[in-house]
Amino acid sequence: MHKYVLKRFAMLIPVLIGVTFIVFFIMALTPGDPVTIILGDNATAENVAKLTEELGLNDPLIVRYVRYMGGLLKGDLGKSYSNQLSVLDQIADRFPNTLILAAAAIFVSLLIGIPVGIISAKKQYTWIDNTSMITALMGVSMPVFWLGLLLVIVFSLKLRWLPSQGMGQGLIGVLKSLILPAVSLGAGSAAMVTRMTRSSMLEVIRQDYIDTARSKGVKESAITIKHMLKNALIPIITVVGLQFGHLLGGAVLTETVFSWPGLGRFMVEAIKKKDTPSVLGAVIFLSVAFSIVNLLIDILYAYVDPRIKSQYKVQSAAGRRGE
Repeated sequence: MHKYVLKRFAMLIPVLIGVTFIVFFIMALTPGDPVTIILGDNATAENVAKLTEELGLNDPLIVRYVRYMGGLLKGDLGKSYSNQLSVLDQIADRFPNTLILAAAAIFVSLLIGIPVGIISAKKQYTWIDNTSMITALMGVSMPVFWLGLLLVIVFSLKLRWLPSQGMGQGLIGVLKSLILPAVSLGAGSAAMVTRMTRSSMLEVIRQDYIDTARSKGVKESAITIKHMLKNALIPIITVVGLQFGHLLGGAVLTETVFSWPGLGRFMVEAIKKKDTPSVLGAVIFLSVAFSIVNLLIDILYAYVDPRIKSQYKVQSAAGRRGE
């Protein structure tokens, strides 16, 4: 198992190199000058030239990229153009907020998706199943920003039950301010989890061991949880893992609509200011987080399905024999 983990981390290196290369040159090709954005249109030529020199923007593009990669190898993500603060420190301040939002959105998707998917599978082709699938299709198709604005209008402006922007203080304040963005972000994931749970459960329901369990007098609730759901978990875990990684990087619109102080909003503000170090730092951090989530999902497979765990053991033993 440890060799597999090391191999996955080794595969992350070329991914990060490719991501940084693409983002760095895209930022360089986008219109606008970070110095002008920082100083304003009324800045003197002397001040512009001085700040340009301080930021190292006079050097050729490839030289700036090599210099950035040299700092990255030392764990230095550079300093923000706009405020000269450490990019790593700013990311460290904001990423926990994005993690909280993504975790809450996944919780919403699981809370809705798994029960609805199970009921839909057990009531196949009934009005319950049809209604669930239509609702799931609407959830997948609905834009996140539109749903977010709709929730703000209804629950903040009309009913005045929940705050519409920012992150509250204290546990109660955070939970109240988290509800709307979590529901907005988790709706699409809930639809995906519902569809996958239904599909996976339908495959398990048709197996002979389900009929055997029923013939032995096992309670239907126990059959559903211990036999059906447990054996249907692998595809569900895959979808949940991919969705969680997607939510970490895809919370940009939600964080912008709800003014949530997370990494997505930080990246949007950095793009507006053409703050290349901040954008690169956020993209690298999210790429690493997404890869780690996928690795954890792969490892989790081994604990859910003993057959996968045995494959790891066989591969490990074969490797030792080869040595």
